[in-house]
Amino acid sequence: MIQKSTVAFLKGLKKNNTKEWFDDHRKEYDLAKTNFLDFMDQLIPAIALFDPEITGIKAKDCVYRINRDIRFSKDKTPYKSHFGAAISLKGRKSTYPGYYIHLEPGNIMVGGGAYMLMPEELQKVRQEIDYNAKEFLKIANDKIFRNIYGEIKGEALVNPPKGYESDNAAINFIKNKQWYAMSAIADTDVLSMELEKKTLNAYKALLPLNRFLQKAMTH
Repeated sequence: MIQKSTVAFLKGLKKNNTKEWFDDHRKEYDLAKTNFLDFMDQLIPAIALFDPEITGIKAKDCVYRINRDIRFSKDKTPYKSHFGAAISLKGRKSTYPGYYIHLEPGNIMVGGGAYMLMPEELQKVRQEIDYNAKEFLKIANDKIFRNIYGEIKGEALVNPPKGYESDNAAINFIKNKQWYAMSAIADTDVLSMELEKKTLNAYKALLPLNRFLQKAMTH
């Protein structure tokens, strides 16, 4: 379970995003990071009960570094004000579809899908949506999925990609470059078992989308 001290650290970091403050609060950071890793090590086996693909994945392979890459960013603050993790078959660095959690006071989100595909993978997913439009639209319009996520999101082309017609039943999804969904969780749920419960429910609703994307990318 996420501890109050973890939430307090993240709130403090958001207000004081400097190396000096971080160094002075290194002990609090270490405790907060350990708490988040422990939470993930409990969450991952629970996900594996309905998605065996991620059996054996370790939290350390999923959790992102808190340091920001500021080389090409106008925002030079050195740290992220959240803990994040991407749980997939090949860990946080893969393009595989998976599950994501973003733990930031005031902006807590869970979800997943496929976010940064290689060109060949992108082409494969578009073809799979075209070939199996009925199946994909059923996933996108599933009542439980829509209640939790609203809709499948992602950056998209303005016009249909080459080889696809504008009257294709699934053209709005074929134009996508990403296929993911995110759902907000209230801050009041973070310090209780509700966080794990709502996260797992959201991930279960996401499973059919991840399965579809994974099948497309690996065939």
